[in-house]
Amino acid sequence: QVQLVESGGGSVQAGGSLRLSCATSGGTSSIYYIQWFAWFRQAPGKEREGVAAIHNAYDSTYYGDSVKGRFTMSRDNAKNTLYLQMNSLKPDDTAMYFCAARPSYGGDWHLPEKYNFWGQGTQVTVSS
Repeated sequence: QVQLVESGGGSVQAGGSLRLSCATSGGTSSIYYIQWFAWFRQAPGKEREGVAAIHNAYDSTYYGDSVKGRFTMSRDNAKNTLYLQMNSLKPDDTAMYFCAARPSYGGDWHLPEKYNFWGQGTQVTVSS
């Protein structure tokens, strides 16, 4: 079992920045079997959208088209924490942001139904 706890959300004006954190826990054996860690977001009335992901073994990162060049996903293995640095924020980035993890293989990192473990979410609000 993997536990995920997000933090760092808040309200910011357009053009501003925020950094989200996702603390992971569950023991070395549980984390070892995770293939993907990802950030998703969901705005009211919209489907959950893949924002960014990192492959647990290869450390490669992937981004959704709407955030490429503005968001950066990283991690600190010593702290068991994932980060999402969000720059040049736009009102369209307003959503609940979730951290997720999955043990399954496959390149479809952006599909939320493939993820087994989810955090409770942290709200990001960007005003114009």
